[in-house]
Amino acid sequence: MIISSKAASSLWRNLRSSRFLSRYRSLCSLPESDVNDNFDSEVIVEGKAASRMAILNRPSVLNAVNQTMAARLQKLYRSWEDNPDIGFVMEKGSGRAFSAGGDIVALYHMLNQGNMEACKEFFRTIYSFIYLLGTYLKPNVALLNGITMGGGAGISIPGTFRVATDKTIFATPETLIGFHPDAGASFYLAHLPGHLDGGLWYLLAIAKGGCYGWLLSVLVIVVTTKNNGRGFMSSELLGEYLGLTGEKLNGAEMITCGLATHYTLCARLPLIEEQLSKLVTDDPSVIETTLEKYGDLVHLDNGSVLQRLEILDKCFGLDTVEEIVDALESEASQTNDAWCISTIKRLKEASPLSLKVSLRSIREGRFQTLDQCLSREYHMSLQGISKQISHDFYEGVRARMVDKDKAPKWDPPTLDRVSQDMVDQYFLPVSEFEPGLELPTKIREAFI
Repeated sequence: MIISSKAASSLWRNLRSSRFLSRYRSLCSLPESDVNDNFDSEVIVEGKAASRMAILNRPSVLNAVNQTMAARLQKLYRSWEDNPDIGFVMEKGSGRAFSAGGDIVALYHMLNQGNMEACKEFFRTIYSFIYLLGTYLKPNVALLNGITMGGGAGISIPGTFRVATDKTIFATPETLIGFHPDAGASFYLAHLPGHLDGGLWYLLAIAKGGCYGWLLSVLVIVVTTKNNGRGFMSSELLGEYLGLTGEKLNGAEMITCGLATHYTLCARLPLIEEQLSKLVTDDPSVIETTLEKYGDLVHLDNGSVLQRLEILDKCFGLDTVEEIVDALESEASQTNDAWCISTIKRLKEASPLSLKVSLRSIREGRFQTLDQCLSREYHMSLQGISKQISHDFYEGVRARMVDKDKAPKWDPPTLDRVSQDMVDQYFLPVSEFEPGLELPTKIREAFI
């Protein structure tokens, strides 16, 4: 299937832009503050004509984000937002990754040292930056070239523009390390806009972007009929699949399902950066025009999960993880389908507790705002590392990231041993007096 990157982006951006532009505020006139600190080398800054670029610079660990990086990003972004000479901001990674996620190995060692307060600060700082990005007053362009996973997706997806390439690899693999999709993942996985056939993407983009209201009305009827009454959404369950299995998506799949807003070949990124650096604007539409100019057609492989949405809906729409696994096994026994077999294998490699917790988290996220998801995820993350319910996070990181024996011993070891009380406790504060995540919701209302 071939889809125009420009058409897909235009539809998705138009569906969001009316809310963004109606609440887009003028640039502030406060002076730029000093943003230098002792960790400048981990986040490098490049100055452009009317923009700034934050470069994640820990290539030896795939730009894994630690607390000091998140703090510096937050300080930089606040300063840039207050600077009237800066119209928009950008972010990218050094080396072969945008960011592989939060620095969970460092977190693992902090926990082994008994430094729980540093762990709390780690989550508070990263989640606070994600909320800042989701409420940012200026356009943000994230160049997602290479590995973009977990917290790396979290510090980019809430922004205005996400540019995927032919080298992009996206995943939320937390269940495989005994954790849950966090850093806002329960929000964006729950709100994916779904997938449409290439021709419908193109026509909808034309209708929405131009004056062809009649065409848009007709196409809404066509798409709704084609997708069994679900309107633009071809599958509301892709987020459950990604969150539970930790399976990867490529750049073409990201633009198709809405995780990215634009798609280009990796070789064109230097040209895109050069053109963006010349812009003197704070207008998202001007930036989008530049990004669209260098967009490319995308081609979905026949084996893509986005070609299997019917079976995904059939299996991942069930109420429990056990029912999902049973449905996949039934389908595999009848069809010997390689995708079903692979998906079952992924689920059985994950922490049983994490699977149940993650399914509930994503489904709750479907009815929550970004700040509500981040606040809930904060309590969940502290529970996940506290050992009060399970040692799965320690065991998962040890087996996959530290000792690398790839043989975690989950506790509980099977889905049937995970009680409802264990799942319920995961969503509560770790103690009666544990404060929640404080976000400035009264002065910064999320655009998404």
